[in-house]
Amino acid sequence: MLGEGILKGLAETARNFAGSFVSAERLTTVEYPEQRIAPIEATRDFPFLVYDGDDWEKGLRCVACQICEKECPPKCIYIVKSKDKKPDYKGQLQVYPATFDIDISVCMSCQICVEVCPFESIKMDTKFELSTADRFGGLLLTKDKLAKSNSYYQKMHPQDAAESDAVIAAEKAKAEAKAKAAAEAKIKADAEAKAKSAAAAATAPIAPPTPTSPLPPVK
Repeated sequence: MLGEGILKGLAETARNFAGSFVSAERLTTVEYPEQRIAPIEATRDFPFLVYDGDDWEKGLRCVACQICEKECPPKCIYIVKSKDKKPDYKGQLQVYPATFDIDISVCMSCQICVEVCPFESIKMDTKFELSTADRFGGLLLTKDKLAKSNSYYQKMHPQDAAESDAVIAAEKAKAEAKAKAAAEAKIKADAEAKAKSAAAAATAPIAPPTPTSPLPPVK
């Protein structure tokens, strides 16, 4: 029949058009913001700082190395190092960021800061609803606003978080093993030094008694 292929194509188009309104699997839109689609794990929007434990100030992983600040293409990261030091997750004394700001009005979500960070401390968030009436101060995120717990990171990016936790656990175990070996070596060296001192004392020649002069006669 002449035009049969055209009719079949139009019928398929009509079926798909009608189905997109009634089939839940084929709906291409949701009634936002009442309905929301959960972001996939690979979603990347703006950076945040990871901390361990319950206290974000004590558990912040960042050691203010400033690599992310130097490598950031739009220069939206601003870091000031602390004057003092505190223990990091490996127990080593490290400086920490007294100031850590990110201007998300400039950030282009390139993720370079995440890739160059050697401490697993800065990651990409999935939140995108950050509009504000204050175009300057409202889009400048300070350290307290950037800090988010490791449990939040695990919930948002479970695969990436598991890899980061494995890296940190391996580094911590390595540091603990190194400290244990150093302590054992010190104990061994002290024991050897004591043994040498005792052996030297045992083999040393005994000095002859010093002769005493006779007492003067009694008158």
